[in-house]
Amino acid sequence: MAAFRALAAARLAVTPGFAPRPGLWPLPFGGPAPSSRAAFHASAPRPGPRVAVVLSGCGVYDGTELHEASSILVHLSRGGAEVQIFAPDVPQMHVIDHIKGQPSEGETRNVLTESARIARGKITDLAKLTAVNHDAAIFPGGFGAAKNLSTFAVDGGTCKVNRDVERVLKEFHQAGKPIGLCCIAPVLAAKVLRGVEVTVGHEQEEGGKWPHAGTAEVIKALGAKHCVMGVTEAHVDQKNKVVTTPAFMCDTALHHIHDGIGAMVRKVLELAGR
Repeated sequence: MAAFRALAAARLAVTPGFAPRPGLWPLPFGGPAPSSRAAFHASAPRPGPRVAVVLSGCGVYDGTELHEASSILVHLSRGGAEVQIFAPDVPQMHVIDHIKGQPSEGETRNVLTESARIARGKITDLAKLTAVNHDAAIFPGGFGAAKNLSTFAVDGGTCKVNRDVERVLKEFHQAGKPIGLCCIAPVLAAKVLRGVEVTVGHEQEEGGKWPHAGTAEVIKALGAKHCVMGVTEAHVDQKNKVVTTPAFMCDTALHHIHDGIGAMVRKVLELAGR
């Protein structure tokens, strides 16, 4: 324990802002070294895009799909984005035992509290998210998008969308700021943004490879356009600045899901213009 305290104290004592920078050392071959002021300005990073990630709980059957959320955060990190994570402060529709695939009787959980597990505790109530403070918004999938962010899992095309989710989608859309969605989450955009183009993958099950293919027909019934895309691809609705990818709507290897989400994140960052 004493060793742990010593290590922690040593780490806290380091001030990253005053760590030596390569640009402050003499240049090779006897060239002049830049002044510390010049080196500071030359190495100052360009501010990255501010991206809001909206979660719906923790766990594929009753919340956010964990692999999708993780992939989004990894690709945003690689893209230099400044990320803030949000979730609505509402009860989950129900709690699923992920081993049995059955609801846990008598158990209740909160969407914001459960989402904090993925956010490592750094999370904000969705009610506080505004388009003014962010350059883009991204919604991972998982059944939480259809159960906690909307009632799509129960009501299909006649579903209601969480008040703050609807507000956020409309605010970013009206501000001309990009929105990314994956897996089942594109139905949120289809419901809220009239005439939007989205993808949830293919429109036929193809022997079980696309087990949720019927979602495409519901999207069309909502007045949106469904675009057939592969799992490693992302569809870009240039007019509405909405980017979607199938993710786990396809029964495939995890790295294909990761690649498709990467395509979605890159397009969102491009549309953010940062």
